[in-house]
Amino acid sequence: MILLYDSLTGNTRRFAEQLAARLGLPAEPLAAYAGGDALLLTYTFGRGEVPASTRQFLAQFAPQVRGVVASGSYHWGQNFGRAGRVIAAEWGIPLVAIINKSGSQADLERVQQWIVGQN
Repeated sequence: MILLYDSLTGNTRRFAEQLAARLGLPAEPLAAYAGGDALLLTYTFGRGEVPASTRQFLAQFAPQVRGVVASGSYHWGQNFGRAGRVIAAEWGIPLVAIINKSGSQADLERVQQWIVGQN
């Protein structure tokens, strides 16, 4: 599985890289995607929107995405990590986790368990 990230501030990139180091998996930006099963890690933009770059990626490659992790910030209240819920609803992709900024140890463990369960 490939860990594909879309990152504006570096939070999702950092989380993907930490997860990749734990599991020995590749972590790449969306633009580097060359095919294969993927876990999408993206951020939530503005007041809960899916970033345009993530939408463009999903329009072309959604069938290869096995799950999504969305980051956000708690201060957005009900819109915290909303991009993950939108992606799950619009594209039928399982929501693996919503993380605050670049995530916690517990977030890494939860997503790692999900990935291991996919293999």
